[in-house]
Amino acid sequence: MGIDHSFERDVERLYTAHHGWLRGWLTRRLGDSNDVEDLAHDTFVRVMRARKPVNQLRQPMAYLSTIANGLVMNRWRRLTIERAYADALASMPERVEPSAEDRAVLIESVLQVEALLQGLSPRVRTIFLLSQLDGLTYKEIALQLTLSVDQVQKAMTQAFRRCYFSLFE
Repeated sequence: MGIDHSFERDVERLYTAHHGWLRGWLTRRLGDSNDVEDLAHDTFVRVMRARKPVNQLRQPMAYLSTIANGLVMNRWRRLTIERAYADALASMPERVEPSAEDRAVLIESVLQVEALLQGLSPRVRTIFLLSQLDGLTYKEIALQLTLSVDQVQKAMTQAFRRCYFSLFE
């Protein structure tokens, strides 16, 4: 119990010493954005969840900026996906447009798939997407990418293995 209290005090000291600096750093990255406060908050939430001893950090600003940068990148990635989705919706007839709840679920699903695919090489990711999204056969993928069918099969095995093991992470 004492260790947790000590950790909380250390995080509080880190927050007090660097929260203003982090907000400034995020403002320089994002401009005058409403996201600055949220991202600064989320950065310290990540620090707390990591449960790493923050009182021993040699470069606390580098530590905080690394975490915050990852959050900024995730935010930009999400906004890109949301814009692409909104553009796709705009081109659909109104009767086909999904509800707001369905859109949120779909966007979250796309973000999860995107995060999953980040762990794959670009070639394996391309092969997987051609198969799963475009519905191409392994032979069609092989022809399009000038690969052998065996290479496509191995790439798909690698992608499916990644999908399967992600269920247990």
